[in-house]
Amino acid sequence: MFIRRHVSTTPTNRILSPFLRGYSSGPPHFYSNKQLELYANRKTHRLSLRQLVFFGRSMTEDRLIKSANYVRTELPVRIAHRIRDMQLLPYAVVTEEHVAQIYSLYWSAFEKLRNYPQINDRAGNDRFCEFLHEILQEHSAAIPILSLGLSISSPHLTPDELDSFMRRMLVSRISRRVLAEHHLALSEGFAQREKFQTSVENVGIIFTGLNVKRSLDKFIKLISSDAPGGIADRLRQDSVLRSLPKLPEIVVDGEVDATFSYIREHLEYIILELLLNAVRATGYQMCFLPDKVPGVIRATISSDKDDVYLRISDQGGGLMLNERQTPSDLYSFSHHRNITRLDDARLVALQHVSRRKGGMMGKVSEKISARNSNTRAQEEQEEVAEQEEEPQRMGMGLPLSNIYATYFGGTLELMSMDGWGTDVYLKLPRLGTNLEGIEV
Repeated sequence: MFIRRHVSTTPTNRILSPFLRGYSSGPPHFYSNKQLELYANRKTHRLSLRQLVFFGRSMTEDRLIKSANYVRTELPVRIAHRIRDMQLLPYAVVTEEHVAQIYSLYWSAFEKLRNYPQINDRAGNDRFCEFLHEILQEHSAAIPILSLGLSISSPHLTPDELDSFMRRMLVSRISRRVLAEHHLALSEGFAQREKFQTSVENVGIIFTGLNVKRSLDKFIKLISSDAPGGIADRLRQDSVLRSLPKLPEIVVDGEVDATFSYIREHLEYIILELLLNAVRATGYQMCFLPDKVPGVIRATISSDKDDVYLRISDQGGGLMLNERQTPSDLYSFSHHRNITRLDDARLVALQHVSRRKGGMMGKVSEKISARNSNTRAQEEQEEVAEQEEEPQRMGMGLPLSNIYATYFGGTLELMSMDGWGTDVYLKLPRLGTNLEGIEV
């Protein structure tokens, strides 16, 4: 499938008329929109994990209403900052159809949120939760659409400009989803505890006793499983890996009892992405060098009073980058730093996922969901057939993992020993005092 790469010859300016497509009245012009100026000039109120846990631990109806109104007033401020970012892009970028689609999507959410009335009671919070669900669903395809648009128009931005813009957009998107999903989880948890008087180990979306080894073991089991439609089954659909009698072994060692408070979805997304990359690389080595002793993938856990560490080491031959590249270029959205950004196969994968019902939330469930013969799978059968291993083909897994890791002040570093293997070092803060890494 061929994707037309639109390149405008119109002189660079800041006119935003292309974004009026699809709206009866359209978003206001950049220079005449006082509401956007008002919100974009406000500072975001960044939070830490500790603050989120402290506020949500002893939940009352009054606290729940305060949480709802905080989310209601904070989300339009964060969206306004990103709309302003898009307005400052070169004309050839903002007129690219996929970027324009995101702009219109953000405008719609901004208007809905800033006009949402104050929440005063439980019934009002229930309605607000339904509203948040709708907003989250409307934005489910934002990641692949934006990535597709920026990949196509990347020749019009320097690598630093493109990566800085995409990082701000994705970090802000994660921050908004954290606020919305945390409030939704608090609301659901409050209702459940009222009804069943249950005690849970999580506060909203934050797990206070998150065990790293338990998450590793869960995915190792899934990767080793022979269940049809599962992760291992999809890995074996790879033209190279299908010849392997079994997938590489994964061993966990180190401080296996280490626990900390963190957003489980973020940690597990990173872990699964790193394990899949290691399995694939090691499997390739086993196929191309059959006489070599099969390499073991080793996941080592450690911690101190400030941080939790995870190292995943494989024997997959290393990253084999060219002399002008560094490992961090694999996080880049610029084709100058990562030439595969303009591969037709990758662009086609992004296009398919952006059209698919449900889009791409950047969640673990999208990577592990079995492709069985249920109703939804039947509806998407044709698309699924063209999207084998879609997270890897889209090239979003590693950049998203890096953003998840650094969101609360952690790090994700790649170290390659070409000809041997790759070590990936993940460090996450365990005290929960780091503020969200949102760039204003």
